[in-house]
Amino acid sequence: MSRLFAALLISLLSVAPVRAAGDAPLRSLVTADDTKGWEAVGRLNLAGKGFCTGSLIREDLVLTAAHCLFDKTTKQRIDATKIEFLAGWRSGRADAYRNVRRAIVHPDFVFSTERGAVRIRNDLALLELTRPIRSGTIRPYGISPRPQKGDQVAVVSYAHDRAELPSIQKVCYLLARQSGTLVFSCSVDFGASGAPIFSIRDGKARIVSVVSAKAQLDTKPVSLGASLDGPLEDLVRELDRGDGVFRRPAPKVRSMTLSRAQAETGAKFLRPTSQ
Repeated sequence: MSRLFAALLISLLSVAPVRAAGDAPLRSLVTADDTKGWEAVGRLNLAGKGFCTGSLIREDLVLTAAHCLFDKTTKQRIDATKIEFLAGWRSGRADAYRNVRRAIVHPDFVFSTERGAVRIRNDLALLELTRPIRSGTIRPYGISPRPQKGDQVAVVSYAHDRAELPSIQKVCYLLARQSGTLVFSCSVDFGASGAPIFSIRDGKARIVSVVSAKAQLDTKPVSLGASLDGPLEDLVRELDRGDGVFRRPAPKVRSMTLSRAQAETGAKFLRPTSQ
């Protein structure tokens, strides 16, 4: 994360204090009753290289983070057809299994192991499934693209130490929004990349962002995500009319080094068995 962005986060949080006392703890969703309403959140198995979290926003469309689609070692795109979406994955079973037909990332996203503001605000991707998921229990989520600072949100995710069960944090908060980047008090870890962050109103969960990275400011953990306002519509439109490849080249973006706010990607990459 760049020094400028780190300073920006510190400035934003100084006027919007972390409401840690009001945040709920992470809770594992163990039973079928626990997962009711969250079946459309699933684990993305990334061609044997690790996993992320994704969520169904259309019967054949999964929303996740763009950096999940890149191999951290080679920095190349993972073959989309080798990615699998496990809807409602819990204790070795999923409510639905689907392979991915094609994938598209935000046109301004540039993959790098260094995390900066430009990367985070463009860290969105869509995966088109080989077959739609049509189920009475697995219902795609709607989108609420403009959350406001101070809004209460929730996050459902998988992570490196809870890969077999989804977990929910029912109460965390949007602390700030700036230039397409959203800052949350939600608790995330490796594997939670792409996890949906929800606004829950009138009993309906709508996605307001997806997890891009976690950061540490002093002793306060925060999570970072991209705004869905505008970019998501562009992605859906391009995917519907094209072949999963943007027609205009991604811009060249200068990499920035990590500094005071230590950010980490949420994707979990598995070690080779020989190590």
